[in-house]
Amino acid sequence: IKALLFYRVSHFFYVRRFYFVARFFSEMARFLTGIDIHPGAVLGRNIIMDHGMGIVIGETAVIQDDVTLYQGVTLGGTGKEQGKRHPSLQSNVFVGAGANILGNITIGQNSRIGAGSVVLRDVPPDSTIVGVPGHIVFRNGQRVVITDPKEVSDPLSDIIATLSQQVDDIAQHVGYTR
Repeated sequence: IKALLFYRVSHFFYVRRFYFVARFFSEMARFLTGIDIHPGAVLGRNIIMDHGMGIVIGETAVIQDDVTLYQGVTLGGTGKEQGKRHPSLQSNVFVGAGANILGNITIGQNSRIGAGSVVLRDVPPDSTIVGVPGHIVFRNGQRVVITDPKEVSDPLSDIIATLSQQVDDIAQHVGYTR
């Protein structure tokens, strides 16, 4: 409650272009509560920050009504964008502890983000996302079965597969057999 009260005051000054005063109140809130809400973020009604320590909400983030955020959630940017660079959470979204939602993406209404997930793409409404990177496991109440591993975009796995192929090519070129 304290963090949201400080946010409302800092946002009041931010929209009136008193940036120093706005930032002062947001930094005071961060010091007292452990919750970092940029004064430029737009927050709706009934936002619950349960065990709020470590929550970070970026400048261009938009959070609609009835959203629940648990400890350690980050609504941040990727550092590669200009303008709107933080996520938008529609109504009735639940975000588990330690989840990172990064970039100018939209999380659809009634969606759930699992603890520790990293979400880098838009999420359709009524979905449940888990994993690193985040992928859909439930949609509209139905289990989503991933039959093709390529459907889960994992940059690290892609790099390892590419390196493995390159090692095989080099081994074949020099005549090495396993």
